[in-house]
Amino acid sequence: MEKQIVINYQEYNSLDELPEAMGLLVREAVEAAASAYAPYSGFHVGAALRLADGSVVRGSNQENAAYPSGLCAERTALFAASAQRADCRDYEALAIVGCNERGELCEASPCGACRQVMAEFEGRQGHAMRVVCYLDGGRVRVFGSVADLLPFSFQF
Repeated sequence: MEKQIVINYQEYNSLDELPEAMGLLVREAVEAAASAYAPYSGFHVGAALRLADGSVVRGSNQENAAYPSGLCAERTALFAASAQRADCRDYEALAIVGCNERGELCEASPCGACRQVMAEFEGRQGHAMRVVCYLDGGRVRVFGSVADLLPFSFQF
């Protein structure tokens, strides 16, 4: 039996086209990328997680010479939010941006490990968490749910 998977997302041609709240979240992710520790890859990633109360928790990638001991920006933000706000289980959206060594924005998308962690956070809260990814050329893609990024996640 053949089945199909439908992935829902919106794509914007520039940051200026984004709804205001999403644009602000992307700007938070850009600021988060400035705190990345990426001496090996030179790829600085920033993530910004917006909670239901409007607060934002930032994360950035943290590399380590003992690869894979580092951590991606997405997981840094999610784990920080969970550790700092154990009572909060309402994550609305997560924005992700990449920057090269010159500080120029470049495309970033969550790795498989981050997608699985994001899926578990989404499942624990029982409703969708939007994911905003900066693309090359200034475009932005907004996924309606983590399930659109990882349709066959590990079950929990």
